[in-house]
Amino acid sequence: MIKKGMKMYSILFGVCPKCHHESMYENKNPYIISETLKMNERCSKCGFKYQIEPSFFYGSMYVSYGVGIAFAVAAFIISYILIETSLVTAFIAIVLTLIAFMPIIMRVSRNIWINLFVGYNKELAQKSSK
Repeated sequence: MIKKGMKMYSILFGVCPKCHHESMYENKNPYIISETLKMNERCSKCGFKYQIEPSFFYGSMYVSYGVGIAFAVAAFIISYILIETSLVTAFIAIVLTLIAFMPIIMRVSRNIWINLFVGYNKELAQKSSK
């Protein structure tokens, strides 16, 4: 079970990595393409600044490559091995999966990247929840 205080909670739900109380993104829906990567400047609960340094999230591009590969492998396994389609159909499934999940891949990559450098602070989370 994934609950507050775990890095996986912050990564999957896109909440502040310090206190886990507020979404890092201005709009929680990643499929509003013009707002997919728009982030709040700071957490309104604990005051943590999400953009740690200029161009901080450029590193998440490397993470997005790995996350995209994971999605592509999953699409291949489901289409080619489980459903037993042709290789051409499996390739089309991979492309469609990557297009359909691109906003989620971009956000999850940012969430993973920031969680590599910032840890949950239980004391801060308790103070900010009051």
